[in-house]
Amino acid sequence: MSAFSRFTSLVTSLPSTIPFVGPEAIERQRGRAVKARIGANESGFGPAPSVLAAMGEAATGVWKYNDPENFELKQALARHLGTAPENLAIGEGIDGLLGLIVRMVVEPGLPVVTSLGGYPTFNFHVAGHGGRLVTVPYINDREDLDGLLAAVKREDAPLVYFANPDNPMGSWWDAESVVSFAKALPETCLLVLDEAYGETAPAGTIPSIASLIDMPNVIRTRTFSKAYGLAGARVGYVISAPGTAQAFDKIRNHFGMNRVGTAAAIAALADTGYLAEVLEKIAASRDRIAAIAVQSGLKPLPSATNFVTIDCGRDAIFARAIVDRLMEDHGIFIRMPGVAPLNRCIRISTGPEADMALLEEALPTVLESLSRQ
Repeated sequence: MSAFSRFTSLVTSLPSTIPFVGPEAIERQRGRAVKARIGANESGFGPAPSVLAAMGEAATGVWKYNDPENFELKQALARHLGTAPENLAIGEGIDGLLGLIVRMVVEPGLPVVTSLGGYPTFNFHVAGHGGRLVTVPYINDREDLDGLLAAVKREDAPLVYFANPDNPMGSWWDAESVVSFAKALPETCLLVLDEAYGETAPAGTIPSIASLIDMPNVIRTRTFSKAYGLAGARVGYVISAPGTAQAFDKIRNHFGMNRVGTAAAIAALADTGYLAEVLEKIAASRDRIAAIAVQSGLKPLPSATNFVTIDCGRDAIFARAIVDRLMEDHGIFIRMPGVAPLNRCIRISTGPEADMALLEEALPTVLESLSRQ
């Protein structure tokens, strides 16, 4: 059956794609259950017991729409960050917020600058709104700030995306360099500073709130999906100057947030002790993944995130074979960067000890089998 004939020309021209194939789809396609889900940068450590209790309580009121102003969550975030509620906007995870940001800024044909091999979902939104991607290669597996700035100026781009720490490489820049980059951008260019992995980064990586809060052309995106263990709840937020943050009210889905997820986020902010415990577990798991890689003759890259990117020392075909064999033979779900030269690597999320034990046993077996081919 042919598609509906009156889609816009833009929609008609685009392929039906999903930026990331989920482990559920892989299970369906291959007929094999995932035993270790360590590929999507979720937190296998899960949310705090206090958060689960808050979600259970909120579930009794799920017949009600969520507060369209997100008042309580904004108040809690403002206290947590030391800023005003007017500096915040709430959305359905960073992915949903990125779609709104692109919609606010990009018109068909306008250039948008990002890193070559950076977060594919951002690229998906740019394509969906008719923008023209301008990509800048990584240098030494780290985003090139000078190259991004030069591309913005050369193209007169209205939007640039920069993740710190970075996905998919796990690399990072220090806060001083990030602030200098933001201040060097033309005022006509909006910076999306994606800080999804900010909680797991070393001290001195994330700029202070005060250092960027008065810049109307900077939007910082954050999430409860990673360190807080709430990927399925879909809760994200932006930090920006008041006028920029309030612009989201013009186009956002005012009833898009769910009551259970909102209650979970508020409870997660309050349970600082549990967050500290999880951050320790993430750091220990990063070390464990790195050690497993070294034992297998591979090179783990330094990481400021809840995953470790591993240089497999060869090409994308070899890296893909490792990803596929881990899933097909052992039920271990991992991912890899999608663009050369980053795609010589695989990427493994931190997780509980049981997952790490499976990886430690399986990876050498997979590498040995590939060496015989």
